[in-house]
Amino acid sequence: MSQKSMGAVEWGMLVALSILWGGSFLFNGILVRELPPFTIVTARVAIAAIALHVIVRATGHAMPKDRQTWLAFFGMGFLNNVIPFLLIVWGQTHIASGLASILNATTPLFAVVVAHFLTEDEKMTGNRLIGVIVGFAGVALMIGPSVLASLGSNVLAQLAVLGAAFSYSLAGIFGRRFRRMGLAPIIPAAGQVTGSAILLLPIALFADRPWTLAMPSTETWLALAGLAILSTAVAYVLFFRILATAGATNLMLVTFLIPVSAILLGALILGESLQPKHFIGMALIAVGLAAIDGRLFTLPLRRRVGT
Repeated sequence: MSQKSMGAVEWGMLVALSILWGGSFLFNGILVRELPPFTIVTARVAIAAIALHVIVRATGHAMPKDRQTWLAFFGMGFLNNVIPFLLIVWGQTHIASGLASILNATTPLFAVVVAHFLTEDEKMTGNRLIGVIVGFAGVALMIGPSVLASLGSNVLAQLAVLGAAFSYSLAGIFGRRFRRMGLAPIIPAAGQVTGSAILLLPIALFADRPWTLAMPSTETWLALAGLAILSTAVAYVLFFRILATAGATNLMLVTFLIPVSAILLGALILGESLQPKHFIGMALIAVGLAAIDGRLFTLPLRRRVGT
């Protein structure tokens, strides 16, 4: 079967998804001042679940009631939220966030390999593998080579973040089943975060004892709303839409764009400065994405044919 490609609509949705997820860094920066990690993660998916269920009702859809579909929702939530969220939170208590971001950007590398062995229509190609490697180099350069100095220490924490990236790639393959079920993207989005909230709630209650926390400030509540509604509810509707139309491997490319969005949002909203390495890294990511898309190699061929 032919390799899936993305058109302008899919690329636009991928960029929008990267902005929504890149914005989560801004929201998290506010939330961690007053709330512990597991409480943030659980509140994020729980509020998103409530919002998505309201939208499901308002748009005339109905959530499935059969056991098989809900098992799939819980499985998706486990692979796409519970495992990676917990591994990344634990990993970032031992390693720098920059190194964690680079390790997380290995998700497309895992996705290319996993999709090659577990799917019939997303096989590995040379240009796709080259593009992923170039894009990963761009992420590493943009975040800064200095963070690699600690690459040899805290091996377990680094393996935890790599495990999260691997879990994300598995979730992309697992989530393909929702298209075969004929579900609108908002349905698995709502089901996934609902399952995640149910699985994460006992962990948050045990680890953080949130009832002992002080009442959060208005700024914290607004940041939590932004994280849950924009960076989770809306983002996962886009996630499942892209997954259905462009495939798991293409979807995982968003991890290259998230650092770009986070850095640009920091510059625009927080006034953070942009350095030459950021522009060079973004250029490498653009080249990598073009290679994965195939246009970097097909354009010279078309010009030759045209001449």
